[in-house]
Amino acid sequence: DAVRLDLPAEPDRDGFRPHEGGVHRRDGETGLRVGDDMNPAELLTNHTYRMMLLGTVIIGFTTGAIGTFAYLRKRTLLADVVSHSSIGGVMLAFIIAASFGIDGRSNWVLILGSAVVSLVAVQLVDWLPRVSVTKVDAAMAIVLALFFGGGMVLHRIILAGPYSSKGGLAEYLFGNSSHLTIEDIVSSVVVSLATFLVAVIAFKELKLSCFDPEYAATLGFSSRLLSVLLNAVVVLSIVIGLKAVGLVLMVALAIAPPIAARQWTTRVGSMLLLSGLIGAFSAVVGSWLAVSIGRVPTGPMIVLVVTVIAFVSILFAPKRSLLLTIRARRRHREEVTA
Repeated sequence: DAVRLDLPAEPDRDGFRPHEGGVHRRDGETGLRVGDDMNPAELLTNHTYRMMLLGTVIIGFTTGAIGTFAYLRKRTLLADVVSHSSIGGVMLAFIIAASFGIDGRSNWVLILGSAVVSLVAVQLVDWLPRVSVTKVDAAMAIVLALFFGGGMVLHRIILAGPYSSKGGLAEYLFGNSSHLTIEDIVSSVVVSLATFLVAVIAFKELKLSCFDPEYAATLGFSSRLLSVLLNAVVVLSIVIGLKAVGLVLMVALAIAPPIAARQWTTRVGSMLLLSGLIGAFSAVVGSWLAVSIGRVPTGPMIVLVVTVIAFVSILFAPKRSLLLTIRARRRHREEVTA
């Protein structure tokens, strides 16, 4: 394979060299060959790309599966509130950690901060309609704007302040999977396992809360406790992906897999598994495409892949195909008017 010697001095934001003329290149930092026909197995031959692939697969499976609960409860826009509110948690956690001499860039610190602030935000979304005439959608807009705006203000304070290692915090807006470390992977695995453990233990209660919260209350379950529990697992499943995918794009990764999975199955358990697999598959394909093309950030490519899967499922799923539905309606109209 030909190797370009006139590579640009700097890699793009994901650390990949731009693709020129279809010629195979080697990344200046990692040495991995990058090209249109790159074998997907080559992602496993380089440490940076292994971390990228492993991290995005964990995020895709966890967020896709747990996002099913928000979808079934018809609270999909809650993912938007979580992802945008979490930027305030990231910045606040960085400031607090740096004030106590702790590494503010630690993934443990940022996950904890973003999870706490995001959970407060979604609880505010639930609380406002109960104590005022504010509708749920308006409450979401108010809370999202408040926490996201506050996060951006804190970000400017950090940039202007005497904080060490403050560079790169803006990556949490759009993500940068090429910078994932072993600590990031370990923290994502631990949080994912804890989230799934809670979801498995309280699976029946969460399912009942999604479909019929009033009936769950008549059985003696606290509706507020179940709401907090549901919000907590959704929040945790989203905040683990902020560094790799970014808060702007985590919304799609939490919503699109459940939408696609719902077209193929009617059982909640099967939908959870299928949604997680769709998220993981999208992570694999999106990561490979991003590296193959050479100048495409991984997060947006993963989101494009999962969105295409969702549209294909809507159009061609055997039992809920939109095309078959349109065809059946047209046939019925013709029979009526005949």
